[in-house]
Amino acid sequence: MAAAAEQSAEQFRGQARLPGFAAPRRYDLRLAPDLDGCAFAGSVDVSVDVTAPTRFLVLNAAELEVAPGGVQFKPLGAEQELLPAEVTNVPEDEILIIRFNEVLPVGEGTLVIAFKGTLNDKMHGFYRSVYELNGEKKNMAVTQFEPADARRCFPCWDEPSFKAIFKITLEVPSETVALSNMPVVEEKVNGPIKAVYFQETPIMSTYLVAVIVGMFDYVEAFTTDGTRVRVYTQVGKSAQGKFALEVAVKTLVLFKEYFAVPYPLPKMDMIAIPDFASGAMENYGLVTYRETALLFDEKHSAAANKQRVAVVVAHELAHQWFGNLVTMEWWTHLWLNEGFATWVSYLAADNFFPEWNVWTQFLEESTTGFKLDALAGSHPIEVDVNHVDEIDEIFDAISYRKGAAVIRMLQSYLGAETFQKSLAAYIEKFAYSNAKTEDLWAALEEGSGEPVKTLMHSWTKQQGYPVVNVKLKDGKLEMEQTQFLSSGAEGVGQWVVPITLCCCSYSRQEKFLFNGKQEDFNLSGLVECQKKDDFWIKLNVNQTGFYRVSYDEELASRLRYAIEANKLSAADRYGVLDDTYALCMAGKQKLVSLLHLIAAYKDETEYTVLAHVIDTSLSIVEMVAVAAPEGLGKLKKFLIDFLEPFAQRIGWDAKSGEGHLDALLRGTLLTALAELGHEATINEAVRRFNVFVEDRETPLLPPDVRKAAYVALMQTVNKSNRAGYESLLKIYKETDLSQEKVRILGSLASCPDPDVVRDTLDFMLSPEVRNQDSIFLLRGVGAAGHEVAWTWLKEKWDYISDTFSGTLLTYFVSTTVSPLRTDEMGDDAEEFFKSRTKANIARTVRQSIERVRINAKWVESTRAEANLGNVLKEISHDH
Repeated sequence: MAAAAEQSAEQFRGQARLPGFAAPRRYDLRLAPDLDGCAFAGSVDVSVDVTAPTRFLVLNAAELEVAPGGVQFKPLGAEQELLPAEVTNVPEDEILIIRFNEVLPVGEGTLVIAFKGTLNDKMHGFYRSVYELNGEKKNMAVTQFEPADARRCFPCWDEPSFKAIFKITLEVPSETVALSNMPVVEEKVNGPIKAVYFQETPIMSTYLVAVIVGMFDYVEAFTTDGTRVRVYTQVGKSAQGKFALEVAVKTLVLFKEYFAVPYPLPKMDMIAIPDFASGAMENYGLVTYRETALLFDEKHSAAANKQRVAVVVAHELAHQWFGNLVTMEWWTHLWLNEGFATWVSYLAADNFFPEWNVWTQFLEESTTGFKLDALAGSHPIEVDVNHVDEIDEIFDAISYRKGAAVIRMLQSYLGAETFQKSLAAYIEKFAYSNAKTEDLWAALEEGSGEPVKTLMHSWTKQQGYPVVNVKLKDGKLEMEQTQFLSSGAEGVGQWVVPITLCCCSYSRQEKFLFNGKQEDFNLSGLVECQKKDDFWIKLNVNQTGFYRVSYDEELASRLRYAIEANKLSAADRYGVLDDTYALCMAGKQKLVSLLHLIAAYKDETEYTVLAHVIDTSLSIVEMVAVAAPEGLGKLKKFLIDFLEPFAQRIGWDAKSGEGHLDALLRGTLLTALAELGHEATINEAVRRFNVFVEDRETPLLPPDVRKAAYVALMQTVNKSNRAGYESLLKIYKETDLSQEKVRILGSLASCPDPDVVRDTLDFMLSPEVRNQDSIFLLRGVGAAGHEVAWTWLKEKWDYISDTFSGTLLTYFVSTTVSPLRTDEMGDDAEEFFKSRTKANIARTVRQSIERVRINAKWVESTRAEANLGNVLKEISHDH
């Protein structure tokens, strides 16, 4: 008892985690939202297991009003409730400290708390989203609890490892639809208000609890084993839920087989929310989505929208097993949830839509991971989280994309079958509980007999990744690994690298683990093909490994030849370009050799590869605009000459028998030509757009080319001729399709006139644009707009940092600061954020400023290339 006597409220402040002397077993939660008044009242009875003597109960609560008289604790079997001596709310730690005069007996008891709160407009906790019904604006009530916002809806032990059962009851307006994780057991209507009682949940974490109240339509279907699946939409939009519904039904069946465990709940609801901060959220049995990630309109959605819906639905449904049934022990292991769901969503999409070549497209995910992880300010996949403010920032390209890429690397090393069987064993073992990264490695090690833990530690415990430098000397490959950094600096990391290589063909492949600093690999077994004229060697076959390769000049030129002769797989063609571009940016290779390599892709047939050639080209244009503005015209001419034949082949109009990837390519290609200022493309776009303005159903501007036409139109706009801008705003205001709004927002800021860009940024902060959609306009800022966007951000910072939070706020910083390209700008950003950096954006500010320094360095190294002017002259005539 001595320990309990010595407890004081102070010891619970400033801690990363809640104390372990009490744990919840079951919540009986009642909520009554007032939709018009934007408030809610509630009460919760928590069955608590007290495991050590204590005079305190400490749990999470934030932005809730808890009346001291509204709290009591009743030990099991006791006659009398215990009333607290003091209830302290600690806003900075988001905890409630409840002190009793007497020591609570070890064992079970019930903690009762009554509380009130506000339906906020911040898109987290229990919040309101605005929608229109019959021309009238209405509020719906929605929850978004991940990572740590259940505490904004009801007092709880808001950490993933405190799993419990939830029994939820809602008091809502009688005409509304009320949804939660489980099916409704009973409804009792009492005039204008009804009480809705839900079935008890299985044991689960707080961040997955969900409640939604509003007016909705739905479409439904059933899986072969009888699980009811519904897609809920705003009234009148249910037909747009059909595609997601089909994908969901197939996905639940596929994952039941893949994980060898049935879907654990009686129903699966998916719902589109008009105001939503992320893409989607995997709440158990009630998954919430942005409209753009769930709805698909046969007439007005593009191929890219269809693919996005399929991949996001598969990602969220994968979480029902990987995340919800088996949950990470703490946010350090977030990557287990997100990296895995990202990887397996491609597995599902590939299963349903093999013609989409999604595993080649997956390389775009890896590239995003590569870019972030080449910063000194990156972080390991497993990151220590010491305060709740730090969690938001790890929902980033490391947890999702690098996480997915290292899982793919491991799966391809162990083999698909072994990997799947071991996963099923892991899920069975940890179902309804929590796991750490090590637990997954142990299961895979046991299933495969390979040293998985040793292999993977170097990939999850340290940040960064290696570049393997390869030279060919006397029939031997000399390999050396160093940490790759975009700044060109030498890192100190060292990895266990699963090397794969092939020589002249894919029929013979070698694989081995490279775990030293240097190693020679004897090619004697491949001696036959070294004698050939068309000899080539490719490491990291099909880009399944998370590392880059730098070849000596001889090997690099042979690979360039192999690309021209179409000897490499699409994934390898992508990889050679991606590695060369990264090495060039880091000052390890010359821009000249990158431009020569780009020219080798003149007969490229694969969408993902050509899209990457285009992305790379556009980023070279932005850099050369600063480094060598006098050569910009020649560079653009070279790129237009390179892209034009592709555009002539594919045209503006879809041809019969065409596939999904042609549609994706058409949009990407025409948008790039418009951004490069290609007159014929811009004129044709404007011609088609003018017809579209008069007739929205015209076949001249199908959804796949609309974004391209909008970008082209914005190239013709300047401050004295704003007609194109005004027409786009008109379409924006008239459409109720989120995907159309997003296409327009993504095009507006591509205008070459900085004054117009400034106007578009102001428009973004107007009530016309939902806060969640600001990121699309920010991402679309063109080369001419970066400086003005930065000036604008500084002026509007106070408003922005008050209005936006979480990932949306970090987007403002990264999209505006990262593209700047001079050291002066980097200094300016450093100075500006010195006094304005809170914990929730600190990592993003550091990374963004580091990117500015890297851009500036690339500009300098390009200026130093002696023959750049001649090369630009030469290539612009060559083609």
